[in-house]
Amino acid sequence: METKSEVILVHGLWFGSWAMGRLAKKLLAEGYRVRRFDYSTIAGDLQSHAGDLLAFASESGADHMHFVSHSLGGLVTLKMLAASHRLPPGKVVLLGSPLKGSMVARKSGRVPGAEKLLGKVRLALEQGISALPPDREAGMIAGSRAFGLGVLLGGPGGPGDGTVAVRETLNPGLKNHLILPVTHTGMLYSREVARQSVHFLKNGRFDYASA
Repeated sequence: METKSEVILVHGLWFGSWAMGRLAKKLLAEGYRVRRFDYSTIAGDLQSHAGDLLAFASESGADHMHFVSHSLGGLVTLKMLAASHRLPPGKVVLLGSPLKGSMVARKSGRVPGAEKLLGKVRLALEQGISALPPDREAGMIAGSRAFGLGVLLGGPGGPGDGTVAVRETLNPGLKNHLILPVTHTGMLYSREVARQSVHFLKNGRFDYASA
């Protein structure tokens, strides 16, 4: 019987599932079944988003379930996986997720209207999430091209993608960590990010030799 492998794509702050379209196209071309989770990022807190993601993931009949998640979406995914162990096995690729918390998010607190800007996920973005699923290999792709909205707020306080610092994406529980010359948003449209994501899902590691 043919094994059914599915990839669930989880977008980040202020985006919608449409933002994961380029990645979806690449994954479909590689033979994966792809579903894109859509949620109103600032309308709920991390816990509620994680609950909605679990409900969405549980609708699948896949034998293997992978996740590729951008920025806040990575925190939502990890929060969900920490609370549930009944999903099919698979891997996780995180794209620019601030596991150690975001300095840019903390700086935004000084901006008038910050409550509306980040909504109920503000605390989660400031604090990050350290728990990685022990039963799933997880890899992180971080960006090193500092350009974007975060720069206007003073930047992330170190080398990074303009919004999230490389050091904010580190965690000893990660199987692999890869830095590519992309911005925080640009990684969603990067062919190399897509290629490396597929390589990790297939092999449990990034292709450092040709990165």
